Amino acid sequence: MRNIKIAPGEYYHILNRGMSKQLIFHDNVDRIRFLFLILYFQSPIILQNIGRPVRSFVKHSVFNIEEMKKGIVKSRFVELVSFCLMPNHFHLIVKEIEENGIARYMQRILNSYTKYYNTKYKKSGHLFQGPYKIVHIKNNEQLLHLSAYIHRNPREIKEWKNKEHEYPWSSYQDCIGKNRWDELFKHQIITEQFSNHNEYKDFIETSGTKLQLDEKYLLED
Repeated sequence: MRNIKIAPGEYYHILNRGMSKQLIFHDNVDRIRFLFLILYFQSPIILQNIGRPVRSFVKHSVFNIEEMKKGIVKSRFVELVSFCLMPNHFHLIVKEIEENGIARYMQRILNSYTKYYNTKYKKSGHLFQGPYKIVHIKNNEQLLHLSAYIHRNPREIKEWKNKEHEYPWSSYQDCIGKNRWDELFKHQIITEQFSNHNEYKDFIETSGTKLQLDEKYLLED
């Protein structure tokens, strides 16, 4: 039983990792699949053939379902604010819009991805290390520093150290350049607090020591 109250209008940090820290993303198709789920499962709209937009993205870097996007924006029960997909874990910042929105959102994502993963890799059972962890973001300072913490995460990957603003499986580039996902990704609560994209980038670059000191504060409720 969770000891956290999830309420509409509030923001939450959600994270989970693979069982025994195993990889949950082995290739770009896996990452694209999960990316599709966190973007398009923000509403109750059902898509029967997820493989089709995923294949479109593999070939053309677009999911190519614009009409569905409009419906999701109108009917969503959560808003996605930040994200980062790492080899064996993921981070999200999500705003609850409707009661039980986050619970519905995460159940759809994790069940769908686990089924896909187990089918593709001929596995069975649990993929993730228990229930997802969720932390209530209590104030604006925590929100800003948590967004920096998430966007700095790719520094853990050797080839992306100091290039995390180019990491394609994070929302960092969408916050400092063109937003690839339009209304499906709502970063404004964070980025509108900075006068321009470079100011937000500078904030992330200079947040290292502060984030190390505050890691417990950022990750635990």
